[in-house]
Amino acid sequence: MGVNVSVVAVDAGNSKTDVALIGADGTVLSTARGGGFQPPYVGVEAALDVLAGALDEALAALPGTVGSVGHVSACLANADLPVEEAELAEALEARGWGTSVQVRNDTFAILRAGVDEPRGVAVVCGAGINCVGMVPDGRTARFPAIGRISGDWGGGAGLAEEALWFAARAEDGRGEPTELARVLPGHFGLDSMYALIEALHRGTIPLTRRHELTPVLFATAVAGDPVAGSLVERLAQEVVAMASVALTRLGLLEEEAPVLLGGSVLAARHPQLNDRIAELLAARAPKAVVRVVSEPPVLGAALLGLDVTGAAPEVHRRLRAQYA
Repeated sequence: MGVNVSVVAVDAGNSKTDVALIGADGTVLSTARGGGFQPPYVGVEAALDVLAGALDEALAALPGTVGSVGHVSACLANADLPVEEAELAEALEARGWGTSVQVRNDTFAILRAGVDEPRGVAVVCGAGINCVGMVPDGRTARFPAIGRISGDWGGGAGLAEEALWFAARAEDGRGEPTELARVLPGHFGLDSMYALIEALHRGTIPLTRRHELTPVLFATAVAGDPVAGSLVERLAQEVVAMASVALTRLGLLEEEAPVLLGGSVLAARHPQLNDRIAELLAARAPKAVVRVVSEPPVLGAALLGLDVTGAAPEVHRRLRAQYA
């Protein structure tokens, strides 16, 4: 008799994919990790092939032959709009990996991983910035989170670009002085912003390395640089604006509700940023409970799957305990 999988949990980001196979009692039967999920660059089918590789590895690691496979709960990067979630769900259904499929943006996995019930708001600030909220009756709050065209500001990439902009203008005299004009090129062993601009433009330093400048920005802000400090302040305000709007949409603004912070920038726990977020949010939503998510997002994908299957509370608790 084969091993029955109740939930296939998938957390697929731009850089990596985690898969966990969950039994009906909440036991983690096996796990696997694969590459990044990037349909905008490689196409949907090639991106799904990456997920397939991780799933095959997880199935092969089961303690026995495969019996049945139930619900597929996939939280995916680049599923930014409901129409994209629907398209990806249809593509996953065509693969026949389980009896049912639900696709959500990967920010929902971070939120669900950090709460005991599907209720609260999460703001994620990694390469970009996003915010989602949910309540047990199924209502959600979300933003397109596509970039500047959808009104977004922040994220590691955005902060790096802003820091470069201010530093370039400080060096050539168009803007106010800032230590960023010295420390940003210095990070790459260069002696001027002009040299850094040339290196980025001509590819001597790949543009993908811009994310390295975000910690430099925070260190400069802590050292008291007003320009760097203003960027950290603006990011705090953006995080609080997103969280407050999501809380309001879900009717949670006036009651105790979790506000979870995730992504590399917020998970780094920069005191100047995270303490300011807590301070600003206390003024906008006094009953909000702020904390940084430490649980892995694949746990959130698995819990969302158990929500769909109607698993009992003790099943949820058993699953969560294995990721403690």
